[in-house]
Amino acid sequence: MRDYTLPDSTVSDYARQGAVVLRGVLKPAEVAQLERGIEYNLAHLSPLAQVASQADDPGKFVEDFCTWQHNPDYAHLMQHSALPRVAAQLMQSETVRIYHDHLLVKEPGTRQPTPWHQDQPYYNVAGRQNVSFWIPVDPVPLESTLRFVAGSHAGTWYMPRTFRDLQAKWFPEGALAELPQIDANPDQFEQLGWALQPGDAVAFHMLTLHASSGVGPGTRRRVFSARYLGDDARHAVRSWRTSPPFAGLADRLPDGAVMDDAMFPLLNWR
Repeated sequence: MRDYTLPDSTVSDYARQGAVVLRGVLKPAEVAQLERGIEYNLAHLSPLAQVASQADDPGKFVEDFCTWQHNPDYAHLMQHSALPRVAAQLMQSETVRIYHDHLLVKEPGTRQPTPWHQDQPYYNVAGRQNVSFWIPVDPVPLESTLRFVAGSHAGTWYMPRTFRDLQAKWFPEGALAELPQIDANPDQFEQLGWALQPGDAVAFHMLTLHASSGVGPGTRRRVFSARYLGDDARHAVRSWRTSPPFAGLADRLPDGAVMDDAMFPLLNWR
């Protein structure tokens, strides 16, 4: 594992903004390994995979979840690259635990945007120490990168809805605040976003509001997201199917328990 130490300014920016860019966090050989893992994943989609674009979309937006334990390339990068060490620094945590992986591929010409949302309300986890890495293996221009609302991880949970038809399948209607009109009020909501090259990544808190556009007809955007939990992460048992679901977990871990389960191994990041 490489000795990858972040400057204090990056750690403080993460705490303040909820999102930072990391240049060259993966070496070229690791990018090639990740690309191989993504192509294997696309050829062997799991039962959790879904097409998140409309039937008339000229492209295709494919997602898959929780396949790292069956994909050696994913497993190696999640455990033995710089990612766990970077996660510990950003979360300011003594412990680093794998939460899950998420594949997001927009094929050339995909119109389907990813609407503004937070991730944590879809999940079965509570706590503030967490980080997601969004790692492309293709160049990502500014117009199709992931965008963030600076500081939106401060505490407010917004209602999670399905991306295509905006249904509330998780928390009951009225239980959480509704999303503000972010794009209609640019002076009110500072947005962050960076053009990325293979090897770069963005890191963001699971409560940071984020969104992205479609991709151009000559652009393929293959992204792998690796998610980690820190010291204060606790199991949040839900009465509904979380996204992603973790079958049988509620039978093993009570509400409020440390996420101490084989699904979420602790990593030796030092």
